[in-house]
Amino acid sequence: FGNVSSPPNYWDMELGTKVPGNREMCANLLKLTQYFNCIHFAGGYPVEPVDIHASVRHLDVVYDKLTLTDKAMHAYSLGKERVEDVMEMVRIAGGLSNEEFEATPRIYTNINSTSPLKHDHPMIDGCLRMVRRGQAVVVTPFTLAGAMAPVTMAGAVAQSIAEALCAIALFQYVNPGCACAIGTFTSNVDMKSGAPAFGTPEYMRATQMTGQMARFYGLPLRSSGVCAANVPDGQAMWETSNSLWAAVQSGTNMVYHAAGWLEGGLIASPEKFIMDCEVLQQIQRYLDPGLSATGTDDIALDAIKSVGNEGHFFGIQHTQDRYATAFYQPFLSDWKNYEGWEAAGSVWTPDRAHTMFKNIIANFEAPAIDEAIREELADFVARRKSEGGAPTDF
Repeated sequence: FGNVSSPPNYWDMELGTKVPGNREMCANLLKLTQYFNCIHFAGGYPVEPVDIHASVRHLDVVYDKLTLTDKAMHAYSLGKERVEDVMEMVRIAGGLSNEEFEATPRIYTNINSTSPLKHDHPMIDGCLRMVRRGQAVVVTPFTLAGAMAPVTMAGAVAQSIAEALCAIALFQYVNPGCACAIGTFTSNVDMKSGAPAFGTPEYMRATQMTGQMARFYGLPLRSSGVCAANVPDGQAMWETSNSLWAAVQSGTNMVYHAAGWLEGGLIASPEKFIMDCEVLQQIQRYLDPGLSATGTDDIALDAIKSVGNEGHFFGIQHTQDRYATAFYQPFLSDWKNYEGWEAAGSVWTPDRAHTMFKNIIANFEAPAIDEAIREELADFVARRKSEGGAPTDF
């Protein structure tokens, strides 16, 4: 599971409206990425820091990612300079020689096709630079049924598979055996407005169909935890839960945007991030094989006999030995009954998440990093900024 990636806007309970992202907002979402163990990798920028010019944005954000988190690292595949800079920064952060960096994947990138039936040059160029140095690539067509792909799910998935495989075949030709995964981002549009819809039954089925095809081709699968809702409300959570369960049921290996996504990817929200992490941890608990263990102590016939048909299980030794770890304990959900909830002061879930967000940021401790490495990273960023970073047309 990875954090939300690339929304241009940010929303939280304090602001109450969406605003363009900035570096502080991006850094705070990176801190949440580090804090929650259910988040395994740091995807793209959790919100675009548009206060940093696009030519040097990757330098500042990757520096923040490498110093605020120790999660698996991502590079945007947007041409030569950004990919080369990020690979070098990851090499520096790992204290690796070029040979050690290239010996195994240390970083990954993800590209989207320009549906229908097209890849663009900067993304393919960036991927080719990655695979030549032994790094991992994920190819994820962005096919919206009824708009950029056929209105039928079989047609949309077929087009998506074709768009992904042609790029993967190219990368395998350049570096046979290079690390590639296939992605799915096939959903439908609202045929009344043309707006993208996510977490729909069609989205779920397309993800599962792509999972079957990924297994057929022997490729790892990437999918997403997405929704179309504009705020962290009930719609946001049921759509995201639909997306996440489709990922689980499809055999997905890598779930993008698993926490923090709103408004079809236009908004990143810390409250939504924390609410999603509660769902992710419950999914992870559900997938724990120990939950359905069937040993003698698990079937508990002796405990059932000891209680009989007139007692209860709260106080018996079998329960006392296990109660602390028997069940999933939520960090955000409130399980009090209505009267207890009212007596304690009722607080809506997004408000509880906002309070938790503020506490996490106030008490955040970054992972340890060697000061010599930090200085080398800072020097690299300063040098590349002085050289102009990546060229832009503005």
